[in-house]
Amino acid sequence: MRNLLLLTLLLMSVSSGQNVTGSNDGSSVVVLGFKWSKTRQTIKKVDSASAAPAAMMTQANKNFERNQRVNDPAGARDPNADTIDARSAAMEKIVQESRSSGSKTVDGFEYRVKVQNASNKVIEILFWEYQFIDQSNPTTVARRQFLCGVNIKPDKEKELQAFSLSAPSDVVSVKSLGNKTENLFKENVVINRVEYADRTIWQRKDWNFAEIRLTYKRAVETPWGSEMCRGL
Repeated sequence: MRNLLLLTLLLMSVSSGQNVTGSNDGSSVVVLGFKWSKTRQTIKKVDSASAAPAAMMTQANKNFERNQRVNDPAGARDPNADTIDARSAAMEKIVQESRSSGSKTVDGFEYRVKVQNASNKVIEILFWEYQFIDQSNPTTVARRQFLCGVNIKPDKEKELQAFSLSAPSDVVSVKSLGNKTENLFKENVVINRVEYADRTIWQRKDWNFAEIRLTYKRAVETPWGSEMCRGL
């Protein structure tokens, strides 16, 4: 699994070797159904060698470390702490710490989608996202993106499931989300990218891989267990 996904990362940097088609629709993957739920997952202890890689040392990091004891007041905040990457790294750190201390039950969310391969080729890798569109403000969309290593033969169906610490919405309380009768959101699943066994690729035209490049790299560098999908 890990070698296949690392190969994908390499191929993405050599676009001339790919047959990539793009479209806002027309994917060969048919979404048959989807749902999410609150859940708990037991995370087993792993070796320290499998811990998530350290964040890249930027010039801002170096300056912060250099000046923290000289010019900054006590408790000064790291300038990168509020970036999306930093928050994602912090989330990953929570998972890794829970693993290093032995098995631990973690509260989170499970996202599921049932798909069908409507093409005549075997699908190996899927990038997809679960969308939550605010009913009161349709321009507000929460996106939960996932990467799945799959083997879906032509005309076959498969249910994909992914565990994530991220709730369906960043701004609505989990308690409110638990009451689905409120219909706070319109839910939708979108296929972003499909990679076939013959190395051809279909990608949604308005989806940009660069947006998830760092989280993708982090996902494939950490050893995979029995999971089929990982969050991005």
